[in-house]
Amino acid sequence: MEERNHTTAPDTTQSCRCCGWGAFVVGLVVALILGWWVLPNLMKVEKKQPIAFNHVLHVQDQGMTCEQCHFLREDGTFSGLPTTAACAECHSEVLGSDPEEALFVQNYVQTGREIQGEWLVYQKQPDNVFFSHAAHLGDLDTAASTAEVCSRCHLDVSAMTTPPVYKENRLSGYSQNTMLMWDCERCHAETKLRDPQTHASNACFVCHK
Repeated sequence: MEERNHTTAPDTTQSCRCCGWGAFVVGLVVALILGWWVLPNLMKVEKKQPIAFNHVLHVQDQGMTCEQCHFLREDGTFSGLPTTAACAECHSEVLGSDPEEALFVQNYVQTGREIQGEWLVYQKQPDNVFFSHAAHLGDLDTAASTAEVCSRCHLDVSAMTTPPVYKENRLSGYSQNTMLMWDCERCHAETKLRDPQTHASNACFVCHK
C-alpha cells in the first residue's frame, strides 16, 4: 500500500507578520526623515544680503559701537538698519581694498540708491505685531552691554566677518530666525518672576495692534 505523505505545509503567518512590521518600521523612519529634515529644508530658500557687511572690521578693528548704526530716535522708535546716507558719512569714497566696499560705493553711494529697504531683516515680524525696542532696552542702563542685550533676540553678528545665511520660508516669506510668539511669551513669563514690577503682560493687546 502506498504511504501517504504527512508533511505539513510551512506556516507563513509568522513570516508575513515580521515582513509587515519591518515595512512599518522602515516607512516610519522614512516619514520621520522626510517630515523633520528633508521637507523643512525644501521649504526654505537662501538669500544674500545686498552687501557682505563685515562687523568685525567695523566693531573690533575700527572701534565702532552698535548704536552708531542702530539707534533709538528721539520719538522712541528704532532706526533699524542704516541708510545709504549714514554709510556714506564714512564711505563717500572707497577707503580700502575690500571689493564689497567698492561695490557699495559704486552701486549705492554714487547712484543715490537707498540700501535700507534692501537689507534682509532676520527678525521681520508680521504687520499686526508691534515691537517696541525702547521697552526692551532698559537693561542698557545697567552693566549689560549692547551686544549682550540685543543678542537675546537677534543673532550676535558682532564677531562675524560676513552676514549670517538668510533662509526664507517659501510659503510665509519670513526668515527662519524670526522670533516666534511663544519665545516672546516665555520671556515675558520669566521676567514676571524675576521682576514683577516691570514685567510685560502676555495679554494679546500688548504686542498685537
